[in-house]
Amino acid sequence: MSKERIASYRRNASRVRLACARVAVLLLLNLFGGTAACADPAHATGHINGLTFGILPIGGPSESLAAWRPMLDDLSHTLHLPIRSLSVSTYEGLGEAMAEERVDFAFVSGRLALDAVIHDRMQVIAQLTRSNGSRGYYSVLLVPRDSPLRSLDDLFKQPGKLRYARGEVLSVSGYLVPETQVFANRRLDSDTFFANVTVDNHQNNALAVANNEADVATNNTADLERFAERFPDQYARLRVLWTSSLIPHAVVVIRTDLPADLRQRVAAALTSYAKGKNAQAELAKLHLIHDISGFTPTGNETLVPFADIEFNLDRRRAYCAQWVSDAAMQARLKKIDAEHEALVRQLMAPSSP
Repeated sequence: MSKERIASYRRNASRVRLACARVAVLLLLNLFGGTAACADPAHATGHINGLTFGILPIGGPSESLAAWRPMLDDLSHTLHLPIRSLSVSTYEGLGEAMAEERVDFAFVSGRLALDAVIHDRMQVIAQLTRSNGSRGYYSVLLVPRDSPLRSLDDLFKQPGKLRYARGEVLSVSGYLVPETQVFANRRLDSDTFFANVTVDNHQNNALAVANNEADVATNNTADLERFAERFPDQYARLRVLWTSSLIPHAVVVIRTDLPADLRQRVAAALTSYAKGKNAQAELAKLHLIHDISGFTPTGNETLVPFADIEFNLDRRRAYCAQWVSDAAMQARLKKIDAEHEALVRQLMAPSSP
């Protein structure tokens, strides 16, 4: 079974376990004469005792927790609610935490946000901004500085000979964008093109190339800046072979079953952070997360580019697959088109926190 199918199976299994648990709670409440509007009575009544914030894995979990804690403490003070934080080592782990409703709001990549909006009753409320004013970042392929690979053409002349270090399937810059723009464009699958494929976070993949443990690795421009600060000697051993088109910045999503007034307060606290009388001190705390200058209000429509990435990858894979007939392939393509159109309509529908 492929890694992608295993990941999908685990997420679906988590949702099934969660649904079964909800049914069990409702049955018990009915048996003893109780009633419930949902599985979480605190959220149903609006009496929230605290919030849990999920953190996109950047580097190690402990590093991410430490970077976000000062800003979350300020947010907790503004909202008059304790804010716990959950940082995991993988995108899949954070996706499962959202599916199991173990987090109330989270900082996630566009691809994780797409899953959360479609499957996990969450909505986008904010998008990060950076001090350089950039609208996004770029996926890159890294090689050793002295590598004989000088272009993608050089890379594609060596099927089955190179070692590849990539991100998880849910990583936009670590997998989806390079897979779509580099490999699927040439009717290739990176997992079968290379002699060896390893999956890890951006930091470890860059270290693998710098330490001659991989010949090619995925990464992104924002994480490379962080890597250059933490590992200047290893960074000096790297070279960018390929750069993608622009990828929009990560977003914050929140559970839609939280009280509307609380969702509005969270969105307001986030988007006003580092913009008031304590702007300089708050900006310094955001920089601990790595050159974040704040958050701008936005909605689910921000995820349309990520839906487009999935759409293009699905279509290119369909073209590359083996079909019993052209009619079968056309039916698959028609289904992909229809599902994408429906998803875009869903994302563009008006919504408010």
